[in-house]
Amino acid sequence: MKTILIPTDYKASSLDGIHAVCRQFKNEELNLVFVHVFKLSDSFSDVITLSRRSREYEKVGDDFYRYCNVLRAQYPQIAKIQIEFLYGSTLGMFKNFIEANEIDMVLDTEGYQFSPIHAYSVDPALLIKRSGLPVINVPKVSYGGMMQEQKADTKVYQQEEVLTEV
Repeated sequence: MKTILIPTDYKASSLDGIHAVCRQFKNEELNLVFVHVFKLSDSFSDVITLSRRSREYEKVGDDFYRYCNVLRAQYPQIAKIQIEFLYGSTLGMFKNFIEANEIDMVLDTEGYQFSPIHAYSVDPALLIKRSGLPVINVPKVSYGGMMQEQKADTKVYQQEEVLTEV
């Protein structure tokens, strides 16, 4: 089982690399951990109420959830999809998060366009680079492209089936 960290802004487009990840690790069970990093607030009352916060989950769009369900249906090797928010932008906190979630590798952030979802959002690229996690480089395929690719694969398979029957 591989656990893969995926930095995200929780838009459906941030799932575009998952198709290639599933193909790359087609014989392994996958846990996908989507994370957005926040700088810890200086306000004492904000820090105390962190465990009861749900405002950030409002930033996760319906399209994101829908696309996750499509991916889980299409790739049975996806055992679990986690949506996480990391409050703290230090390397120590990031490493604790990696250890607690048993992260094996991270999806490449080079082509990832960081989009903050909150005033305290932090680009995780530097944390990822310093963490020493192995990085997976995969081409990003848009959801529309993925569906077209799947239809093309289905047509080829159906044509092969017809040819074997003849």
